[in-house]
Amino acid sequence: MDYKNMKFRMWNGCDRGLCAKGVGRQDRQLNTYDWLADVPGNAESTDLVEVQFKNTRKGYYHNVNNLDLKKGDIVAVEANPGHDIGVVTLTGRLVKLQIKKANLKSQDDIKRIYRIAKQVDLDKCKEAKSREHGTMIQSRQIAKDLGLKMKIGDVEYQGDGNKAIFYYIADERVDFRQLIKVLADTFHVRIEMKQIGARQEAGRIGGTGPCGRELCCATWMKNFISVSTNAARYQDISLNPQKLAGMCAKLKCCLNYEVDSYVEASRKLPPKDAVLQTADGDFHQFKVDILAGLITYSSDKNLASNLETISIERAKAIIEMNRQGEKPLSLLEDGKAKPVAKPVDLLAEADLSRFDKAKKKKKKNNKNKGPRQQEGDNKPQKNENRAQNGDNKPQKNEGKPNNQRRDNRNQGNHPKGDNRQPRNDRRPNKGNKPQNGNNAPQNGNKPQGNNASQE
Repeated sequence: MDYKNMKFRMWNGCDRGLCAKGVGRQDRQLNTYDWLADVPGNAESTDLVEVQFKNTRKGYYHNVNNLDLKKGDIVAVEANPGHDIGVVTLTGRLVKLQIKKANLKSQDDIKRIYRIAKQVDLDKCKEAKSREHGTMIQSRQIAKDLGLKMKIGDVEYQGDGNKAIFYYIADERVDFRQLIKVLADTFHVRIEMKQIGARQEAGRIGGTGPCGRELCCATWMKNFISVSTNAARYQDISLNPQKLAGMCAKLKCCLNYEVDSYVEASRKLPPKDAVLQTADGDFHQFKVDILAGLITYSSDKNLASNLETISIERAKAIIEMNRQGEKPLSLLEDGKAKPVAKPVDLLAEADLSRFDKAKKKKKKNNKNKGPRQQEGDNKPQKNENRAQNGDNKPQKNEGKPNNQRRDNRNQGNHPKGDNRQPRNDRRPNKGNKPQNGNNAPQNGNKPQGNNASQE
């Protein structure tokens, strides 16, 4: 089934492909959840539309032709020169807020939407996109031949194929005037060079972070703020470069997510160099749990000795008592230790063998080697039960004792014929095993115990 050409009819009757209102599937990078999509008149409140192109590049346009645009529609927009092809990702009032985030102060940066893309536009755009990878590889070789210290990370062709954007990374200032001339003569398109950082490159490439989720820079982050190691210090995180670095080899952006909460909570802490004086001795600050509001003190300034954990309020109260010349009996309130809530182990009382499969007892197949009955055993035999229950089914080899059957077998008198040799002649001799049963009990009778008697 060709899902690419399949069209789905929406709630309003349109069938322009798989599109929906703002509550649809978030399947594009830097997508914004439109929580005002179901509000009546939201789309008509403004003519501004957000259009997304390859990877993380977005643009904002005026819907001057009053087209009925929905999220997911492919449109042709104004470009310089020619036109470009993009996908509508947001309409309505939230577009104004997105423009403020993008810092678009000039109205000249907001161009127009021409039309909904036709099949000819889609075919031309697909043909231009197919040349991007080859262009990127060839442009890297050209920059290397020119001796430029730069890395071309990606190439994006415009929808009509008249322009190409080269994204590059460089640590120093690069003079790429000669490079632009060579690229224009090689690919016969208009060249635009755009420098990006390591974070922007990771957002354009995408990937999965150590947290198991998709990278924030590839999903929702639009503005990148510098991250310093002070954010890790405020949160009391180990300064391990391998753990603090992200996929872009820079400090993780998520270090800034909770740093404001830690800074605000740290303002309530007593001074770090404050010494708590008690009747037991002096205590120094050893460890702090900022969000929980707990401080651990040690009797030694450099080592963990006689550790006591108290709350921030108790620490401030002791400091105030020391200022007045008083010393409490201990750090804990009223000199009594508070019960510490220990973590509950869910498997402490569980039986680990509950996952093992119960072994089934194998039933012993005792061959009927003659009726026996131990003295004092009142359990009736199977043959006796059949006789008592009136079972008239004839038994196998009925009327012939077991001893006689074994004698006939040893003498070769098999009921099926005389051509069959005795069992003892057919078996090879192994070791000192007695031949023909001379030293073995005859007729297959096993020696019985003192309490056994043959019937």
